[in-house]
Amino acid sequence: MARTILVVEDEPTLRETLVDALVADGFRAVSAGDGRAALERFRSEQPDLILLDLMLPELSGIEVCRIIRTESAVPIVMLTARDSEVDKIVGLELGADDYVTKPFSLRELSARIRAIFRRSEQSTAAGGPSVVDLVGVQVDLAGHRVLRDGHEIPMKPKVFELLAFLVRHPGQVMSRDQLLEQVWGYDYAGETRTVDVHVHWLRSAIEPDPANPTVIQTIRGVGYVLRRP
Repeated sequence: MARTILVVEDEPTLRETLVDALVADGFRAVSAGDGRAALERFRSEQPDLILLDLMLPELSGIEVCRIIRTESAVPIVMLTARDSEVDKIVGLELGADDYVTKPFSLRELSARIRAIFRRSEQSTAAGGPSVVDLVGVQVDLAGHRVLRDGHEIPMKPKVFELLAFLVRHPGQVMSRDQLLEQVWGYDYAGETRTVDVHVHWLRSAIEPDPANPTVIQTIRGVGYVLRRP
């Protein structure tokens, strides 16, 4: 069965172009032209991925993303005509999986969508234990959740993906560029601050003392490494 992608874009010509291109690429595509309609389609269609414009009538893309993240971990690719680092960090803070700046090529967008689906499939199919014990927490790789004393720790989807990747490569020092490529799926053109921000959130969630991390350690001038107890 074809994967369903929800296209949320207020400009009719671009919205129709994206829908047509996705259908031609083998996906099932549904669409919405404003933020409130986007939430209705999201809840009725349960899409496998959402293309979400940042600037929308009724509710902004930021608000739509925030609401969806309280209900679902569905992958979200944000679309915007703005290209500042602040905009990108804001989108990623809310749990967006990718960020595409207009104008973009349909081929590039398709490649990024397929990369997200491919990483999801690889994560599901990866070998090894499905539950890994760290210091005081259990990482449920199959269930995509982290537990402490039986209680789930709230975690943004991309933060969990970063943790899952590090858990699957314990003791291996990973550069920021490697993490961008493996977790985000493409080169963020030197925006390695994205990795640092997500590592900060991850440490806040799982480290006994985030100011003095023992699980995810910084290797100065290189990157990060996860130390198993």
